[in-house]
Amino acid sequence: MTRAVFPGTFDPITPGHLDVAERARHLFDELVVLVAVNGDKQPTADGVLRAIAVRAALPPDWRNVTVDAWRGLTADYCHRHDIAVIVRGVRNPTDVRHEQELAAMNESLGVTTLLLPTRPGLAAVSSTAARARLSPP
Repeated sequence: MTRAVFPGTFDPITPGHLDVAERARHLFDELVVLVAVNGDKQPTADGVLRAIAVRAALPPDWRNVTVDAWRGLTADYCHRHDIAVIVRGVRNPTDVRHEQELAAMNESLGVTTLLLPTRPGLAAVSSTAARARLSPP
């Protein structure tokens, strides 16, 4: 059984996130959408509430996709849960550079990273932009 993890803050989950998850779920037997609990970021909700929101956003027929929240390195989660691949979405060259650095670190920790480019129509969508639209002026 091939398993992968798709980590992110998901604050909030966007159509771009759902697109990456939808494509990744067809590449692996099981995909875990991993809600990152990161002390360096200040999300609008705690990890458990974001995980609930992510779970609610997933179509019910995505039976091979689960959601979990995790505080710590994604590679540690992968080792603990016998997952060999991290899936990351990339929107632009800046994302690619950043994700390549993370991929190199995770590779040194024994976990491969698969970068999935965002579909062109979704490249401008980010959680930051989504939060700005949701926030009152």
